[in-house]
Amino acid sequence: MNNIELIIQNDSNIYSSVVEEGITWETTRKGVPGILNFTVVKDGVLNFQEGNAVRLKVNGNNVFYGFVFKKERDKGNTIQVTAYDQLRYLKNKDTYVYTNKTASDVVKMIAADFKLNVGTIEDTGYIIASRVEDNKTLFDIIQNALDLTLQNRKKLYVLYDDFGKLTLKNVESMKLNLMIDDETAENYSYTSSIDGETYNKIKLSYENKETGKREIYISQDTSNINQWGLLQYFETIEETTNGKVKADALLSLYNRKTRNLTIKNAFGDVRVRGGSSIIINLNLGDVIVQNYMIVEKVKHTFKNNEHFMDLTLRGGDFIA
Repeated sequence: MNNIELIIQNDSNIYSSVVEEGITWETTRKGVPGILNFTVVKDGVLNFQEGNAVRLKVNGNNVFYGFVFKKERDKGNTIQVTAYDQLRYLKNKDTYVYTNKTASDVVKMIAADFKLNVGTIEDTGYIIASRVEDNKTLFDIIQNALDLTLQNRKKLYVLYDDFGKLTLKNVESMKLNLMIDDETAENYSYTSSIDGETYNKIKLSYENKETGKREIYISQDTSNINQWGLLQYFETIEETTNGKVKADALLSLYNRKTRNLTIKNAFGDVRVRGGSSIIINLNLGDVIVQNYMIVEKVKHTFKNNEHFMDLTLRGGDFIA
């Protein structure tokens, strides 16, 4: 039995409306705000507008805090509502030039400039020497900083909204003691691939302005080149960091198959969000998975006193 409390606030008026069956809440690991979709019955009291705050609690747990962005009504006296969490404002575009900042600093800087509420921001550690971000979305500016951190430190961080507070955490601290197996998943689809983000040779180019020469850094895996053919990643680097160290770090990230797993109608748990890691125990044919996988995307559905979730999961192979 789910105790669902959904509240819309319009100025000082608070509405705990009659919500039709079928609330959905979706979160993604990167680049997308959390989305809440629900349908309310229009009565003589209910009065709300775009921009009004929406809050969802399930069984006393804080699940979603965001704002109405879209209303769609029909003849049947119902209004379909789409609300987004605070990350929606990271779709704004701007230009930033910064020096000697970590990805954490970049998040704090943007949050201050755009008056976003901030919660826990873990220290990402890696200092980015200088960066020019011209006419980019705030999402992309932050993600570029997180990608540089991943490439240089092999640490993956997730930016999300925690019930109205911008939060940045290392994926390692988002592990859940939750297992999905044949009993708890209705169906699944599994893909393994070397087609997307798999590279067995890394080639980095650095224009040394002092010597006037181009420096090339290479890291490769000849056995995988023999097996898969040559799959090369090339990038011109601007940082004066150790190019060979970066090439080796990139090879260790990308020199592997990517594995994708989607699961339909697993038993729901409101702790699961994009960026969480959960234990998967499934025999997928060519591989038996008994380890943590990262949640790329999750859609929670609350319906008929039931709670199910559809999951898109990625490898034990973390790819940005």
